[in-house]
Amino acid sequence: MFDNLSDKLDRAFKVLKGQGKITEINVAETLKEVRKALLDADVNYKIAKDFTDRVKEKAIGENVLTSISPSQLMIKIVNDELVALMGGAQEEINLTGNPSIILIAGLQGSGKTTFSGKLANYLKSKGKTPMLVAADVYRPAAIEQLRILSEQIGVSVHTDFDSKDPVAIAQEGIRKAKAQGCNVVIIDTAGRLAVDEQMMDEIARVKSSINPNEILFVVDSMTGQDAVNTAKAFNDRLNFDGVVLTKLDGDTRGGAAITIKAVVNKPIKFIGTGEKMDAIDVFYPERMASRILGMGDVVSLVERAQQQFDEVEAAKLQKKIRKNQFDFSDFLNQLQQIKKMGNLKDLMGMIPGMGKMVKDIDISDDAFKHIEAIIQSMTPTEREQPELINGNRKKRIATGSGRTIEEVNKLMKQFEDMKKMMKMMNGGGNPMKMMKNNPFAGMKR
Repeated sequence: MFDNLSDKLDRAFKVLKGQGKITEINVAETLKEVRKALLDADVNYKIAKDFTDRVKEKAIGENVLTSISPSQLMIKIVNDELVALMGGAQEEINLTGNPSIILIAGLQGSGKTTFSGKLANYLKSKGKTPMLVAADVYRPAAIEQLRILSEQIGVSVHTDFDSKDPVAIAQEGIRKAKAQGCNVVIIDTAGRLAVDEQMMDEIARVKSSINPNEILFVVDSMTGQDAVNTAKAFNDRLNFDGVVLTKLDGDTRGGAAITIKAVVNKPIKFIGTGEKMDAIDVFYPERMASRILGMGDVVSLVERAQQQFDEVEAAKLQKKIRKNQFDFSDFLNQLQQIKKMGNLKDLMGMIPGMGKMVKDIDISDDAFKHIEAIIQSMTPTEREQPELINGNRKKRIATGSGRTIEEVNKLMKQFEDMKKMMKMMNGGGNPMKMMKNNPFAGMKR
C-alpha cells in the first residue's frame, strides 16, 4: 500500500544526505518533498501542511549527534510525527460485558461481512466464544456469506431470512448468544451505496436497542479521502469507537490510514490485508510508521511466526539441527508454516531494508510450489536420507514433480548448503565463511 509514499519520502530525505548539520534551508527543501509525498498519497492538504510545520518546528535547532546524520535525525522526527498523526498508541477493542456486543457499520462494499468473520476468527484465537449475527436484511447474499464464513471458522451464527427488522434480529441474536454461552456477539449490519438518512436512522435504532460495547466503522481504504469523509458522516451520527481499514493489500495510496484519526478523532483498531480469514491485523501506529519509512516491522513478523510455530516442535527441530539431522521432511514442514504466516511479499517487507528490495519483484504465493512438488515426489526414506538419491531416483522425482533433473539437483545442492550453514550457526562458525557459503548468494531475484 505505501510503496509509492515510501519511495518519495526516501527521496526527500536524500536532500539531507552528506549535509553536516540541519539548517532552515535544507529542512525547508526536505519538507517540501515530504509534503508533496503526503499529498500524492491522498493526504488532506491542511493535514499535510500542519504535519510538515510540526516537523520543521522540531527539526530547526536540533543538535545532531556525531553518531547520527541529519537525514537520520529527520527520519526520526518524521517517524515520531507519523506515529502521533495515526493515533500514538494502539487501542484495544472493548470487550466488557457478558456477552460483549460489537456493532459493525459501514458502506456497502466496504468489506463489513468479511471483516465480521475475520474478527470472530481473531477473537476465537484469543479464547473467546463469538457468535455472528446477520442483520443485513437487504442482501440475502450477505446473510448466506456470513453463514458460510461461520462454518469455515467454526463459530455460531444467527440468521433469519424471513425477518425484515434488523432490530429484532440483533436482539434475538443476543438472546441466543446468552443461551448458548457465547461471550461475544458480532452484529453485521446493512450498508448502502452512499450515506443516506434511511440508513443512518436504521443503524441508530439498532444501536439504541442493543447498547453495544463497541461500534466499529469499516471503511474501504482504496477510496482515499472519500473514506475519511464517509467516516466523519457516520461518526457525527453514531459516535463510533474505532475504525477498521479494509483492502490495505490493494492499490491504495494510504492517505486514509494516515489521516482518518486526525479527522474523526477515533483510533484505527484493525486493518484487513486480504480475503483469507486470518488476514487481519491489530493496528499499531508505530509499526505502520516504521513500514512507511522503509524500516520494516520485525515485531509483527515475530508475532505472526509465534502464532504459527509450535514451541515443542521448534525445540525438536532445533535439536535435529544441532545433531545435523535436519531433513527434507523438516524443510517441507517449515515451508508450509511460512506460507501460513501470510503473503510472502508482505512478510519480506516487514524485514528492515527488504521493503525497497522486493517492491518491484513479483513474489507469488506459489513461490515454493515447485520445491514442495519435488520434495513430495520423494519417498519418506529419501527425505530422511537424501544421500540415497542417485541418478535414477532423481529422474523419477523429476518426472513425478513435473520439474527437470537440473531443478532437482539445484534444490539438493541448496539444501546441503543450508544444512552446512545451520551447522555453523549452531557451532559458532566463522560468520564471513557462512556468508561465503550462503546457498542463496548470487541468485538472481
